Amino acid sequence: MKKKIFIEQLKQGDRIDDLFLVKSARLAETKAGKPYLILAVMDRSGEVSGPVWENALEMQKICQPGIIIKISGVIQSYRDALQLKVERVQSVPRGEVDLGEFLPVSPRNRKEMADELSSLIRTISNPYLKKLLGRFFGREDDLLIFRDAPAAKGIHHAYIGGLLEHSLSMARLCHLLADHYDGVNRSLLLTGALLHDIGKLKELQANDGVVEYTVPGRLKGHLVIGCELVGRTAERIKNFPGDLLVQLQHLILSHHGRQEFGSPVVPMTVEAMILSFVDDLDAKMNLIEQLRRKMNSEDMEWTEYQRTLERYLYLGGFKEKTEQTDTKKKDVNRRQPSLFPGPEPD
Repeated sequence: MKKKIFIEQLKQGDRIDDLFLVKSARLAETKAGKPYLILAVMDRSGEVSGPVWENALEMQKICQPGIIIKISGVIQSYRDALQLKVERVQSVPRGEVDLGEFLPVSPRNRKEMADELSSLIRTISNPYLKKLLGRFFGREDDLLIFRDAPAAKGIHHAYIGGLLEHSLSMARLCHLLADHYDGVNRSLLLTGALLHDIGKLKELQANDGVVEYTVPGRLKGHLVIGCELVGRTAERIKNFPGDLLVQLQHLILSHHGRQEFGSPVVPMTVEAMILSFVDDLDAKMNLIEQLRRKMNSEDMEWTEYQRTLERYLYLGGFKEKTEQTDTKKKDVNRRQPSLFPGPEPD
């Protein structure tokens, strides 16, 4: 069975009878105490959600996260965002579908990003940091795991290849800022950019396209896990400088910027300050890009209230702007030019 239309193509008023992957299904109650289901579904282009008012308890049994379902319904607009009005749901055997149609993937080519990562590591001048990065990314199996990992369960870069895309984007920005400001240790900053979220490999696990937290991920969080991973790996490198390890671990532990955002400590070095701001910027810009992709109607100007940003966002006129720059954007999304010297990918 093949999909007929992808979520990014849906418009208000469209009737659908198509396949989707269940991202989440949560029971809630109306003011009158009647149960209903809040259903979120996805495909490789995005996600959409909506309430299921009838037979909520029975529907929850069908709509388990990670399974493929066929939905009949209508696309509506609610608070300037598309919403799914579900009329009928039926389960679909996984063997009858192409999972590649349902799992969101980075718009950038993952092999090309992996090649850029290897080129970047060759530019690291500090021999200990270069060797440390080699321990994490030098083996093909380890590189493949990092290449395909999502950066988050939700919010930003929450798709296959998202962790590598986010880490490389940060490294590109850090490379520019290290040249712009005096007194910045470039090797330390770029190593921090590439390893700041390395703990997410143990914090998150993806099963059937649905990203969930592991037990250590919930109990420790990726900052602590990443700090531990870097510490254990550095211990296996002969004469790895203790002060250098402490500074690198500080980058990892402080990159959320503030303790109320999950960092055990606030940034206290030049490199840590830069890294925390770049991480916040790249995450927010990716979130905005995801919101833009959902606003595929000329009538949509404002997003819903974004709790993570504590504001509404005005993205009016996005469709016209993207039509004007479509040709340029295609090449940029497919492959960004590398800042780092190295062989061009095939």
